[in-house]
Amino acid sequence: MPTISLCMIVKNEEMHIARCLDSVAELVEEIIIVDTGSTDRTVEIASSYTTNVYSYPWKDDFSDARNYSFSKASMDYCMWMDADDILKEVEKDKFLQLKQSLSPDIDIVMMKYNTSFDEGGKPSFSYFRERWIRNCAQYRWIGAVHEVIPPNGKVIYSDIAICHKKIGSGDSDRNLKIYCKMIADGRFLEPRQQYYYGRELYYHKQYEEAVSVLEQFLLSAEGWIENKIEACSICANCYFRLGQEHLALNTLLRSMSFDLPRAELCCEIGKYFLEHGNYHIAIYWYETALNTPKNEFSCGFILPDCYDYIPFLQLCVCYDRLGDRQKAKEYNEKAGACKPYSQSYLYNKQYFDGL
Repeated sequence: MPTISLCMIVKNEEMHIARCLDSVAELVEEIIIVDTGSTDRTVEIASSYTTNVYSYPWKDDFSDARNYSFSKASMDYCMWMDADDILKEVEKDKFLQLKQSLSPDIDIVMMKYNTSFDEGGKPSFSYFRERWIRNCAQYRWIGAVHEVIPPNGKVIYSDIAICHKKIGSGDSDRNLKIYCKMIADGRFLEPRQQYYYGRELYYHKQYEEAVSVLEQFLLSAEGWIENKIEACSICANCYFRLGQEHLALNTLLRSMSFDLPRAELCCEIGKYFLEHGNYHIAIYWYETALNTPKNEFSCGFILPDCYDYIPFLQLCVCYDRLGDRQKAKEYNEKAGACKPYSQSYLYNKQYFDGL
């Protein structure tokens, strides 16, 4: 059975770190904690779980810190987690079963990463990340922000999920500051970093700057297809906020020049036509979303609701506005089957019951 080193980089995580380590400590053979400058009780708490606690100067580079944590690992595989991540109790048996059954020739195990949750606690945003990585010099992190280990060798996908459960708010400006410093220092942003830089600009409501960066990324012959498709969505949202709705729609449609339609983009196109009163066209796009297969193994960002709940709910609205109350009610019931706790579904149910 393979052995695992849990490798973490932390700073001022006294609110999270015990919860994280409690969820996974019994499942790994070694815990490596690299502290990048905590001023709270993080180091004290971490030291109660492991003697492998190291101080390392923060250099505005997540890959640098993560690679240092990997350099201290002595087990067969390195596993990373952030301090505000947890492995839920229901995942632990699967975790152990995977350890017991893992073929020795596996280099990387990809696991689900659930980072947002709806009102019922169901994951509403997820994607796969490299989680167990063979402990050798071949596998090292790249990227100062949104760091990644490029997958190569023998890679498998597991449905084991790590959940991101942050308490309170972090430093929302941190990533953008790092990118701005990189640019000021004359450092080149490769396509993946260019995409994430544009996304950070969007998050900070710098829409014109975001469009400029993302359009340049979209015109480049390089870059990952999933990032190209997601860049179309972000760029379209920028255009909407700049009052350029025609460009927004064109950019959403442009996403299909890179690959087959994604339900996430179909829902955005459907929303455009719904808001403009073109209900038959909106219905087409929401039905397309329902008929689009969900490719979780693309490693792209997945919004699960776009493959069932949202199209059902919006088809309810479209048919109600077209006067077909029976069909509208049927679609609302389908949305309710996905999320019986949904306030939107319950509101609609009350509306139909009152007709």
